[in-house]
Amino acid sequence: MEELMRMLELKQQGFYCSQILLSMALQDRGESNPALIRAARALAGGLGFSGETCGALTGGACLLGLYTGKGTPDEPDNPRLDQMVQELVIWFKEEHGQAYGGIRCDDILADEPANMKSRCPNLVLTTYEKANELLEKYEVTGD
Repeated sequence: MEELMRMLELKQQGFYCSQILLSMALQDRGESNPALIRAARALAGGLGFSGETCGALTGGACLLGLYTGKGTPDEPDNPRLDQMVQELVIWFKEEHGQAYGGIRCDDILADEPANMKSRCPNLVLTTYEKANELLEKYEVTGD
């Protein structure tokens, strides 16, 4: 319930799926990164509202990368990142893609604007939960 309230508060502040996922992850880490949140805006609506891959999925992949991706020249790349993202994609396709006919925003929304309010919150919440499950499964910490 706490995650849902956090998510709804961010939505009311004008953020989109990908931004909400990363904002919540940054909050979990006790961090703030407005530049990252601005960059995540490009993923909204299926890559700049082009209707392509759902921003909840791409935002979830970025969430995993936030914890495991290489960020400086001296930092090692976590070899588990790609496997984690692949598991997230497989899960998303099974969990949401089958129900909505695909993983593209256009598929999920099916040309019905009301679907954004009825479908997207669940997509974001379950993707956030799945990404965190994967971090736990692979024993990734916020260090």
